[in-house]
Amino acid sequence: MKPFRLLLGAFAALALMAGAAEQHLAHQSHTVSKVSTPHKVVALTIDDGPHHKVTPEILTILKEKQVKATFFVLGVSAEHSPRLLAQEVADGHEIGTHTYSHPILPRLDAKRIAEEFDKAEKVIITAAPPPTLFRPPGGAYNPQVLEAARQKGYTVVLWSIDPRDWSRPPADKVVETVLRNVRPGSIILLHDGQHPLPTPQALGRIIDGLREQGYEFVTVSELLQYNEVRHSFSVLFHILP
Repeated sequence: MKPFRLLLGAFAALALMAGAAEQHLAHQSHTVSKVSTPHKVVALTIDDGPHHKVTPEILTILKEKQVKATFFVLGVSAEHSPRLLAQEVADGHEIGTHTYSHPILPRLDAKRIAEEFDKAEKVIITAAPPPTLFRPPGGAYNPQVLEAARQKGYTVVLWSIDPRDWSRPPADKVVETVLRNVRPGSIILLHDGQHPLPTPQALGRIIDGLREQGYEFVTVSELLQYNEVRHSFSVLFHILP
């Protein structure tokens, strides 16, 4: 009877996992800034582009290092640089939305928030699948923003490491901040929306430094799966006798 009980337990676990996944998709009004995992995986995220000068440099480095990143693009920037958006997709990177024009969303009413989402998505889908990930400009949100994101089916992605590259510190400082603060499951925030930035000079060194520490690079969607897999195994072991 024990093998039969094990089989029943496994099927029950799969059913629970499917239900948990469905519930996760139906209630994506939470925020994610990192993932709890023992695996040495991190996600590089890049905001505010594409930019005609900075983004090509970043794409070249990522290709040379064979790293996939998640770009949270602005609709207005992608509208001005559609070939760069298409190149990000062609290179295998993940595309999330950062709104159309980078407003501080809690200052807007529900109609304006929806317009920002819709205008950005209209641009993104010219080259990429409809986005499922959303990063609020400045990391600013309130219940109204979370509800609007939920209605779109977006997961709200923040970050756990911010070297403030947008403020143009020396590249050495950007590298040191990331390497000092990294943990398994970290989400690293970088930018490509203005020129000049220290980001292209820092990026290759960040990748090399993290690899020396044993880290692997994944997209945000891939990183989220590590959290779900860990939860699924926990469910399985609670069910089996």
